[in-house]
Amino acid sequence: MTSMTAQKKNAPMLGDTLHASALDAGIASSVESLLSLQRADGHWVFELEADATIPSEYILLQHYLGTVEPEIEGRIARYLRAVQGADGGWPLFFGGETNLSASVKAYFALKAAGDPPDTPHMQRARAAILARGGARRCNVFTRIMLALWAEVPWRAVPVMPVEIMLLPGWFPFHVDKISYWSRTVLVPLLVLMAMRPKPRNPRGVTIAELFVEPPETVRDWISPPTASAVGHGFVLLDRLLRVAEPLFPIEPRRRAIEKAVAFVSERLNGEDGLGGIFPAMANALMMYDALGYPPEHPYRADAAAALRKLVAEADESAFCQPCVSPVWDTALACHAMMEVGDERLTPAVRKGLDWLRDRQVLDTAGDWASVRPGLRPGGWAFQYANPYYPDLDDTAAVALALDRFDGARYRNAIDRAAEWVLGMQSRNGGWGSFDADNTHYYLNHIPFADHGALLDPPSADVSARCLGFLAQLGTEPTHPAMAAALDYLRAEQEPDGSWFGRWGTNYIYGTWSVLAGLNAAGVDTGAIEIRRAVDWLIARQRPDGGWGECGESYWPDEPHGEASYSTASQTAWALLALMAAGEVGNPAVARGIAYLLASQDSDGNWDEPWYTAVGFPRVFYLRYHGYRLFFPLWALARYRRLSLANSPRVVFGL
Repeated sequence: MTSMTAQKKNAPMLGDTLHASALDAGIASSVESLLSLQRADGHWVFELEADATIPSEYILLQHYLGTVEPEIEGRIARYLRAVQGADGGWPLFFGGETNLSASVKAYFALKAAGDPPDTPHMQRARAAILARGGARRCNVFTRIMLALWAEVPWRAVPVMPVEIMLLPGWFPFHVDKISYWSRTVLVPLLVLMAMRPKPRNPRGVTIAELFVEPPETVRDWISPPTASAVGHGFVLLDRLLRVAEPLFPIEPRRRAIEKAVAFVSERLNGEDGLGGIFPAMANALMMYDALGYPPEHPYRADAAAALRKLVAEADESAFCQPCVSPVWDTALACHAMMEVGDERLTPAVRKGLDWLRDRQVLDTAGDWASVRPGLRPGGWAFQYANPYYPDLDDTAAVALALDRFDGARYRNAIDRAAEWVLGMQSRNGGWGSFDADNTHYYLNHIPFADHGALLDPPSADVSARCLGFLAQLGTEPTHPAMAAALDYLRAEQEPDGSWFGRWGTNYIYGTWSVLAGLNAAGVDTGAIEIRRAVDWLIARQRPDGGWGECGESYWPDEPHGEASYSTASQTAWALLALMAAGEVGNPAVARGIAYLLASQDSDGNWDEPWYTAVGFPRVFYLRYHGYRLFFPLWALARYRRLSLANSPRVVFGL
């Protein structure tokens, strides 16, 4: 966790023109800092912080299993107290409004950790929760957790019978039709929902005080996630299943549980964990526990070890990460270092790229193969290992770096990546993150999907990265895949000229991603879509010269690209976008560079408590601790390179 008190430097300026010495010094200081964080084997990895829910769930999981680690629990509890909001609740991102579900989990975790309910911070938390309708109003996944803890009846959650594991692929609902993260979270959860195990709960903790009315008296728990006829139809189906489920025969249930367990065990991924993400890992561990696997069983031991490796410890506190991001961090750090253009950095970059090359998934046909059978694997995962779930965004970013650094050295890896990326293009011309044509939108209407993130449809940011990669390899704009991608991106442009950012916050991120891709594809900078995007970005520059955008922009009718603050990473995205559009000489760019230099601390870094990434819009936000390091360096170095070369635009795909 970063300090908010680092000393700031003053960047010398003359009007809108920066002294070259200040720029050189800022770049050199940032390079030194980033180099110092490279691991011995060549990779970079930074902490990945979510909201209070994941650390809270880590504490609650230990109490559920009866495996409490007092020292770790105490440090995580200290973290939870530190991130409590001013009104007593917990937000989804720094500076955001209180979120009911996050607050219920944090209160429950702190009470389990020993915080008395009558202490001031617990009283304030309870008041904030009750003012928002109490724990009954939590989202579905929180209510499932409460049902596992016997805090609410099982009728409080939608029916998801484990027998869905036996459904054929053509059926309207099938696990292959939902996203990878939904799949890995849901399958072990189906076993838990079928078995309904009881928590160990060694301290006998309950949270009945968080309900406005006793949960057992609530009759109407399930409501459609949308007010559409389809949503109401799924609610009716839920009620029918609730009546029928007790009558399901025993033998199909046994086979369904066996199939679910086999699915999890095949993808368990050793100590890197099921799907590489906390919720799936936690559900897998609870599933093995419910089935009676002893702690020393290899599957259960691996699941427990994978979760423990997610704990990030600093000073006297700790938090649990939702996952780790070494491939993504290393690829972006290498891009930033290459932008500097200093031959002395070549060994460090080569070491990082060699580390990445060795992690390409070449032998495992993951879940994506269900819709692309016969396609050879060739992608990269986000984590250290996650072979069933390579990521198209990571794959494009890694392959772009390999090609830029030394296309001949990494030719085999680049070619396999291109083959896989081309094969994973969806029918609408775009790319999703992990699957192709994952667009069964009717599934977003089921009550279980109230978080709105059941699917993995194509998005502008990932699609632009894939477009940029193919363009950098020399694929002509007239190639069918390129033409379809360009049509998709143009159709996705917002009326105000921006693009939505699925994996970064938000329209600034999406607009940078798309302008970089269009630049690589050779789209003329005078094209109307580029001019509209440039006008939008310049209009969003803040008085201090930076850019900022808050998490609220994911809600309908909220402003795009606006915040009451500027951030280093979002400023860097805006600058990279403008330079990709040929605007290196625009005064707005000089002001943005000045902001980065003025806000850089004496160690060459930038303070950034803000959450500038997202897991699930409006539900789950992320703070990549590396973004404040490599993105500003990238923007500063690109500005220097283009200014010295007197070049109007960059020619790389990212």
